[in-house]
Amino acid sequence: MIQELRFQFLDSLDNIPASEWNALSTAGCPFLRHEFLNALEQTGCVSGQTGWLPHHLLVFSKEQLVAALPLYVKHHSYGEYVFDFAWAEAYQRYGFQYYPKLLSAIPFTPVPGPRLLLAEGISADDLWPALSQTLAQHCQEHGFSSAHILFPNAEQSRQLQEQNFIKRHSVQFHWLNRGYGDFDAFLNCFASRKRKNLKKERAKLTDYGICCRRLTGTQIDETAMDFFVKCYQQTYLKRSGHRGYLSPAFFDQLRKVLVHQMMLVLAYKAEKPIAASLFFYDDHSLCGRYWGCVQEVDGLHFEACYYQGIEFCIERGLTLFNPGTQGEHKILRGFEPTLCYSNHYIADPAFRHAIATYLQQEAEQVLEYQKDASRLLPFRADLG
Repeated sequence: MIQELRFQFLDSLDNIPASEWNALSTAGCPFLRHEFLNALEQTGCVSGQTGWLPHHLLVFSKEQLVAALPLYVKHHSYGEYVFDFAWAEAYQRYGFQYYPKLLSAIPFTPVPGPRLLLAEGISADDLWPALSQTLAQHCQEHGFSSAHILFPNAEQSRQLQEQNFIKRHSVQFHWLNRGYGDFDAFLNCFASRKRKNLKKERAKLTDYGICCRRLTGTQIDETAMDFFVKCYQQTYLKRSGHRGYLSPAFFDQLRKVLVHQMMLVLAYKAEKPIAASLFFYDDHSLCGRYWGCVQEVDGLHFEACYYQGIEFCIERGLTLFNPGTQGEHKILRGFEPTLCYSNHYIADPAFRHAIATYLQQEAEQVLEYQKDASRLLPFRADLG
């Protein structure tokens, strides 16, 4: 049993050495490393001005750091990918304030994984009771309406539910490596017609004279990153009229401190780059995060964001590829509907009951949606 726990809230990752933070288990996830989270802070992507005020929670036992929870004070719900705008509106209708709230998440990055980072030999089951009590007390003392843990892995979500953090379900589409020797071996698991459609999709790009190159590590030089940033900003300008949540300075810093866990796809036509997509990986998984292009070509998004990632996973023996949230078009390309979770502590008892009732009904719909989506997968019937 862990004894003499002490909790400390931290307003900047600059106040803890990277070596101490990274010594806690992040399950290899690059987004939980000090380098990634601190780059967000140092370049101003995460700050009070952007509505993400760092408020990380450290746990000490006899003055030894045993756990950490990335944590932020939020005054809005943008960049989270678990949508609670309706909850905020309900609070407002009844004359209550939903913001500020506490949020444990990777900013702008809806990738499932551990949220409570642990020292070797420390069990999360031993920590969550005291930690959840600390969060509840912190909400009451500082006027936070709620505390939210977004995209924890299944085990930590279960542990949180036991501490009265209401569980919410959602679905992402993930690719699973079932021991494929190459991309053709993966396609051989498709039903005939769907396999032909995908091959035609890739062949069409070859006919257009488009080829893709995958860069890793120091192959991702300043020129390549600058072009990617241009593409990234172009995507956001088309969608929402701004240049994105993340700045060129952030990507430049990542290239210097985390490039060994980055993979960049560049698409070329006539030897000129026209599109780019950026991925992050560890020993087990690949995550597709950002994409953009300077020339629209039918099917290029699928190639740069999905097929190149699948080939990379097969080459490296990675077992999981998370290409990002949403997108039912991923199903026909072999990405399987996968349950994800978030957990929520609501301080007010009446709102907590109402939200819990709503989430129970929502869960039934999400589970049914997952079943329906699974029936659309392109795999041959004899593969089960």
